[in-house]
Amino acid sequence: MGAAPQSERVLELLRESQALLEGDFLLSSGRYAQKYVQCAQLLQYPDKAEEVCRMLAQSIREATGEQQPFDVVVGPAMGAVTIGYEMARALGVRGIFAERKAEGGFQLRRGFTVEPHERVLIVEDVVTTGGSAKEVQTMLEGMGVGQIAYASLVNRSGVDNPFGEVPYFPLLALEIPSWDPSELPADHEGLARAVKPGSRPSAT
Repeated sequence: MGAAPQSERVLELLRESQALLEGDFLLSSGRYAQKYVQCAQLLQYPDKAEEVCRMLAQSIREATGEQQPFDVVVGPAMGAVTIGYEMARALGVRGIFAERKAEGGFQLRRGFTVEPHERVLIVEDVVTTGGSAKEVQTMLEGMGVGQIAYASLVNRSGVDNPFGEVPYFPLLALEIPSWDPSELPADHEGLARAVKPGSRPSAT
């Protein structure tokens, strides 16, 4: 399957599952947008979740030239628990999730471990700023892990790689404009009815 047909298929699945939303949204970054990608709507269907993760896994194999380029998949909870599991299954490796600490940052609990020599893929469903994923990277680096990459179903950051020099494998890039609320007119009606659709509170 070529890149264009693959992108069209992902968009088709997002639309079928009503994961592409239109309205007024306050993002976890604190910015305002009139469109939002809620991949949880797609991932609630096991067949659709399996299909998109298999596509992403195959694109990663093609990009790296390796059949098994990673040893473990890590997803930041809660939003990336499902995709982390499905990506691990598609890649044939184990999958775990990191949980937020009350004082900030992430930690591994429930007996999960990552060894310093292991190659780790951090996964998210949608990457906007990549904030949570970067916090997971900080956690892993603190554990001595040196081989880290990122992947997501959707890249809506507006740049090819919001993670700098760390490899990043998105399945689909979407251009969705967003604004700081201070950039909008004071009487902008959308702000008054904007909802917070993400899995964690908006930044303050």
